[in-house]
Amino acid sequence: MPAIVLSTLNARYSHASLGLRCLRANLGELRESSEIAEFTLRTPPAQVVERLLALAPRIVGFGVYIWNVRQTESVVRLLKQRAPQVAVVLGGPEVSHEVEQQPICRAADYTITGWGEVSFAALARQILHGPRPLMKVHAGVQPPLADLALPYGEFSAADLAQRHLYVEASRGCPFKCEFCLSALDATAWPFPLEPFLQSLDALWRRGARRFKFVDRTFNLKVETSVRILQFFLDRLQARPDDPPFLHFELIPDHLPARLRAPIAQFPAGTLQFEIGIQTFNPAVQKLIARRQDNARAEDNLRWLRAESRAHLHVDLIAGLPGEDMASFAAGFDRLVALRPHEIQFGILKRLRGAPIARHTAAYGLQFDPEPPYAVRATDRIDAGQMQRLMRAARVWDRVANSGRFGSSLPLLLAPSPFAGLLALTDALHARLGRLHAVSLEELAGSVHAHLVALGVPAAQAAALLAADYAAAGARGRLPFLAKGVRAAADPAERAGLPRQRRHQRVPAAPLA
Repeated sequence: MPAIVLSTLNARYSHASLGLRCLRANLGELRESSEIAEFTLRTPPAQVVERLLALAPRIVGFGVYIWNVRQTESVVRLLKQRAPQVAVVLGGPEVSHEVEQQPICRAADYTITGWGEVSFAALARQILHGPRPLMKVHAGVQPPLADLALPYGEFSAADLAQRHLYVEASRGCPFKCEFCLSALDATAWPFPLEPFLQSLDALWRRGARRFKFVDRTFNLKVETSVRILQFFLDRLQARPDDPPFLHFELIPDHLPARLRAPIAQFPAGTLQFEIGIQTFNPAVQKLIARRQDNARAEDNLRWLRAESRAHLHVDLIAGLPGEDMASFAAGFDRLVALRPHEIQFGILKRLRGAPIARHTAAYGLQFDPEPPYAVRATDRIDAGQMQRLMRAARVWDRVANSGRFGSSLPLLLAPSPFAGLLALTDALHARLGRLHAVSLEELAGSVHAHLVALGVPAAQAAALLAADYAAAGARGRLPFLAKGVRAAADPAERAGLPRQRRHQRVPAAPLA
């Protein structure tokens, strides 16, 4: 039985926790007495505790994040109730700040703030061998990255076969965008490149093909970025029938020719870029300490859309201090015109420790006290408008980002994408009374009614939506089609193309 169990509640099974594997790889002599036990948010707390106690650990370490803190708190309380002798140690970004205010930290025995690899191993030795420390909160030690054991040997064969692998070529971020916890970093620190590439090679030889780089600024150091991209290009050229899927987060205004060249060589379905625009408003950018050359960022997005086959996922945040509805609408329309494959229409969140909190009083920021701490109102956007934005974000994801309404979307978003989206959102909410748990058939029927209300002939709207429905691979009956008529399914969609490839093959019209 392991003395130490490292655990977390992942959002989905397809996510494999990099943090737990970093901890285990750096336990030294305690590694062989440890085990990783991952769960998902769908696992009931009692079942989590039962499975943890079946391992008979002396220490359980939990990775705590904004998306799992409430469920993890329930697990911790039940675990301490049933097995008070088990030492519970917390770590992760959600418990690295405002520790004294958090019930989960009070329920646990210890909390490590910040980096955990060195500090968790040291704390575990004290708990197991004595003397047990009296202090509940321990500031994590940040070692040179070259001193850390890389975690990639901790991925199992099942991980490689069934899950996305999270990897990091660097940690930290040199930028100070105040909505992000990385604003607290002094800079970005690279892992030694050769050992990292050797680890990637070992994963590749074991069959890994899905890699998600968690680096905040993958393209910060172009030399390193090019080396990593070339690593995958070499293997792709050797085995074009066995391509990887790679996800990177890019700085939007830094894409020199030296980096464009390898990007252009990747085929469709292999590259996905997450690109944070967040806001186009220069005054808001200055207020939140975000440095961004908007013209250069737009040029880079145009080049990526025209000259690369990468899937582009671009972020925009509503509710930032100093930004009103008109400013956000202008930024949204500007981004839609650049035609990314997906726009992540996000709502500002107050991450614990993030400097954005300093604007709370001056800009009337009102945040939900419960995770994910979304902003509910500002001095520029009242609570009612913010609710509309939250609903619009959900509709955008279902109608645009899903790629399921490519033929009808141009009509829905005319003449202005943001105005069209708000009108669609209001119409759907009024008709359905909800925007969650809506079936595709219900959604298509309501979109059809909205198009007809806009003046689109009913037959034209029906034909467009039937084509969209078929392209999505759905097989049911749509309420606006003639009785007994079924939309023909697209055979390629029924074959189960991955989501990012569907977007490239059948992109949403105004973004394509």
